[in-house]
This record gives sequence, C-alpha cells and structure tokens, in this order.
Amino acid sequence: MIQAACAALRSRVTSGVAVGQRGAGLLPGHIEWLDGAHPLPDERSLRAASRALELAGEARVSGEALLVLLSGGASAMLAAPAGDLSLEDKQRTTTALMRAGAEIGQLNCVRKHLSLVKGGRLGVQAGRCVTLAISDVHVPADDPATIGSGPTSADPTTYADAISVLGRLRCQVPVAVRTHLERGAAGEIAETPKPGDGRLRDTSFTVIANRHAAVRGATLEASRRGYIVHVIERPTQGEAAVSGRRFVEAARAQRSAGSPSCVIGSGETTVTVAGDGRGGRNQEFVLGAAALLTDPGVAVVVASAGTDGVDGPTDASGAMATSTTVARCAGLGIELDDVLARNDAYTALGRLGDLVKWGPSMTNVGDVHVVLTMRA
Repeated sequence: MIQAACAALRSRVTSGVAVGQRGAGLLPGHIEWLDGAHPLPDERSLRAASRALELAGEARVSGEALLVLLSGGASAMLAAPAGDLSLEDKQRTTTALMRAGAEIGQLNCVRKHLSLVKGGRLGVQAGRCVTLAISDVHVPADDPATIGSGPTSADPTTYADAISVLGRLRCQVPVAVRTHLERGAAGEIAETPKPGDGRLRDTSFTVIANRHAAVRGATLEASRRGYIVHVIERPTQGEAAVSGRRFVEAARAQRSAGSPSCVIGSGETTVTVAGDGRGGRNQEFVLGAAALLTDPGVAVVVASAGTDGVDGPTDASGAMATSTTVARCAGLGIELDDVLARNDAYTALGRLGDLVKWGPSMTNVGDVHVVLTMRA
C-alpha cells in the first residue's frame, strides 16, 4: 500500500513509517520500516505506535495531512497502553479474548478502551487525517471504527460496553485492566472520541479493497481453468470446524452435476481454544469439512487459506482436505474428533501433507474458501 501511495503522491510524501512483518528494503529511503507483531502486540508494537503518534503530532504542528494506510493486523501492530496499563496487561487481555472466541467487534471494543492510539485517538492527535483501508472480511459492513480498531475514526462503544464484553465471555483479565475500565465507566478517564466529535471533523475514511476483491480474483482464475463457478456471497463466520461443514453442505447445493464445479466463499471464522495443540482457523475449517467429502463417485477438494498468508501461530497459510482425507487419517491412526478437541490441526495436517504454505502476502482481506468437485 505504501509503495503505491509513494508512487502516486511522489514528492508530496515528506516522511512516514511503515509497520508490517515483511517489507524492509522495499520502501523509499524517507519511509522508516518497523517490524510488526501479530496476532499479539509486543515491544515492536510499542515502538510503532510511538512513531505513529509522533508523526501525527508533527502533522498537526506543520498543518500537513496525515495519510494513514490500514490493513489486517493493524490492531496488534500498534500498541500504546493507556494510563497505568502495561504491555503484558494488553497481551494477557488479548489472549483471553481470543481464546474465548471473541468476535472482532468485541475484541476491538476492549482494545480501544485500553489504548492511546486506537478508537480515534490517532486522528485527534493529527487533526487533518486521510485514511485508506483494506478491510478485513470480518469487519461488518467495512466499518471504519472496527478496521484496525479505528485509530482515526470515532468510536461508538464505551467503557461500559468493554466491561460487558468481558462479562459475557467470562474473560479473566489483569486487575489493572479491570480497574482501568471501571474508572472509565465511572467518568474518571476520558472516553474515546464519539461520532460528531469536532476534533475529527477534518478526517476522511475510504475502503479501497475488501473480501469481494479476493473472491473476484479467485472466480476469474477458476473460470479460466474451466470450472463452473458459484459464489456464496454471505461471509463465513462462527466456529471454524462447524463453519467448514456448513460451507461444504452449501457447496453441495450449488455444484453443477456433470461439470467441474468450483464453489467460492470468503469470511473469517473463530476458534475457541480448549486444547494445547497447534493450528489455525483455516486448518480447523478443512478438518471440520473432511467428514462430508465422501460422496461416492465424486472427487472433492476443499481448501481454505488466509489472504495474509498466515493461519494462526503457525507457518501455514491454510490447508486442504480431499475425498481421501478420512481414509488416510484412519490409516495413520488420526482421530479427527480428537484432533479438533485438542486444537491440534497443524500436526495432523502436517502428517497428511495437506498444509498450504506460501508465506506472508502483506495484505489481508480475510480468508477464502474453495470447494472443487468433479466426477471421479
């Protein structure tokens, strides 16, 4: 994104900072590169947020506009703990929410109320701000307040909402976090900027890409390869393994008898972690679907991968399963129900040779799911 912005704006870009997991040496000399952390913030996230706030302050003093480019992972890559909170407090809270299966809106509601940079606070620091964003698929209606935890956008949620999220999900968080939120709800700590806040009147926000762009690209390629393509428009959500089964059931209803068929969907599921294994949502998605890929006389492949090239805390981008997966698991002594209960999809899929690995793509519009069907 920043390469394209620099190419288009040329000398109008006077300085900047880029944060990500792969990009050092690819940017103009006046753009500072910082390695980022994902999915949990770390010391690098603190440095990145500090630099972002510094640039915002410089823009305010000079009267220049701050151009903010957001993509998936921004919430983790920028971390500025508010008040007396520590980085560890934020890490433990984020981990608790993720393990509880928090939806993105719930996760970011809490994040914004523990931060000096999220929930419109970066925009307030800058004054004049133009934001261009690539929207994650799990962001409802490409909501500016949710993408990257809305660092330049007004925040409709409150401290009380954040407390409610923790209660509904039964999350155990550090005492410092609970105290901070309770003080905010009592009016002792300032709220995030709300819709209509005059401090954000000179900010703008535009989504330049989302999950539909990824689906269009996949559709064109599948058509070029001779498949009859069907697109499931509704975003895939919910528990990963269950969503995988539901997606295959929906694909069965769409596929064309007698023709090579390709059903494409997109979304972003969640994994409620109960075991101590390794894996990711796409890996659990395909293992959940595997038991349904046994139609006689039909060859079926299901694949699911993150467009960012990263699936969970693993080196896999996603995974695939075929009509032979269940039989191959039996031959290797792999019990799929046990694997999913232990959240150990990575180990099982590695033994099967069905992990997909292509590395970070440096962008994120969620996950893409594909079911290919043809007569055996």
